[in-house]
Amino acid sequence: MTEINTKGHYLEDLSVGMFSEKKMVVSDEKITTFAELSGDYNPVHMDAEYAATTMFGRRIAHGALSASLISAILGNDLPGPGAIFTELNMRFRKPAFIDDEITARAEVVEINEKTGRVKMKVACFVDGKAIIRGEAGVVVMKRPQ
Repeated sequence: MTEINTKGHYLEDLSVGMFSEKKMVVSDEKITTFAELSGDYNPVHMDAEYAATTMFGRRIAHGALSASLISAILGNDLPGPGAIFTELNMRFRKPAFIDDEITARAEVVEINEKTGRVKMKVACFVDGKAIIRGEAGVVVMKRPQ
C-alpha cells in the first residue's frame, strides 16, 4: 500500500521557481487500466493492428494518462495535500508509447498572496523532449494563525 502524504505546502512556503517531478513508465497494463477508468477505448490506444495504420505506427498512451502525472504532483507534492486544482491548459505535442518513461514537472511561476492562487508551469517529457506543455492553476491555503 502506498503511504499517503497528508502535509502539503502552505502558501507562505511557496516561492517562484520551486518545482517537483514525477516519473512513470507507460505499460500495456496502465493503458488498459486507464481505458477502464476513463471509458476511452479508442483503438489507437488499445488495438496494435489498428494503431499500426495510424500516423504513429503503433499504440499510444492516452494523453490524459500522461497528464495525470501533473495532477499527481499538484495533489501529492507541490503544492501537495490541501491544494485545490482549479484549472489546466495544455497542449499535447507528441504521444507517449508503451515502455516510454514519462517525466512530469510542475514549477511555481506566480503566487497571488491575496487570493491564494498559484500559477504553475507544467510539462511532461520523454527522453528530454516535451510531449505536453501547459499551465495549471491551484488554490493554496494560508498557514493557520
